[in-house]
Amino acid sequence: MRVGGKWAHVCLLAGLANRGIAGHSADTGRTADLVMAAFATLDFPLTEVEVFHTDRGGGFDNARIDGPLDVFDIGGSPSRKGDPYGNAVVESTNRLLKKELICRNHHTGLEQPRSGLNDYVRWSDNQRLHSTPGYRSPNEFTQQGLVL
Repeated sequence: MRVGGKWAHVCLLAGLANRGIAGHSADTGRTADLVMAAFATLDFPLTEVEVFHTDRGGGFDNARIDGPLDVFDIGGSPSRKGDPYGNAVVESTNRLLKKELICRNHHTGLEQPRSGLNDYVRWSDNQRLHSTPGYRSPNEFTQQGLVL
């Protein structure tokens, strides 16, 4: 997204178990800092993360990201180049974010998309109904103790 004449990037950590947004961040750089900031917003320990999938962008090929993945025994995504299914959940979540938040707003500074992202994640996790978890919100699905 464009923010004040510069590009801003969003990092979403999608929860495969409930289709919620487990972590998120926004910044002007597509770097390891963006990913680490998203990990910092998780409300559960990193030991509960089983798989981390990222696109093949060079900004995510970084020892700062690999370190926590190794320490917490977080596996890399099993998908390979050209496999359209490995990142389908995150791509769907990104598409919804762009459609429902980013394309509807004009941002002049980075604080606006960060605040909007926080509000969007709260709404998406608590109120937005998703088809995969039986047309429940991600938090409702989790609170009911259901699994996919």
